[in-house]
Amino acid sequence: MRTFAGPDGTTWGVEVALPGSSNAMVIFRHPDGGSARRDRYNWFISSAPEARSVTSRLSPPRVLEKLDDATLALLFRRSMPVSRPAIEPNLALGIGGSAAGISRGIGRVKDSVTNDPDIP
Repeated sequence: MRTFAGPDGTTWGVEVALPGSSNAMVIFRHPDGGSARRDRYNWFISSAPEARSVTSRLSPPRVLEKLDDATLALLFRRSMPVSRPAIEPNLALGIGGSAAGISRGIGRVKDSVTNDPDIP
């Protein structure tokens, strides 16, 4: 793991995970280490010749050594949080929260009068 100084002076840990043939996830680990809620990520897209081979895999250590400070700054500026807070504590995250409660009618809306999910 290497470090990156953010624009506000925070020193982030940087690691590379989930390598593919032409991309890899760059994870910025927040220094508090208490939870992953402050961690951020972005995708590094390789344009090297070996990226055209679908049977190859990028090497995380080699990607990390090739990332210069300017590239890390760009990736950090456009990075996204690893996790997001729940909109409501009782809703499941994923699929837009639609997986909360109606297993036989996922994607359907309950009728507001009869509370029946089978009524269109």
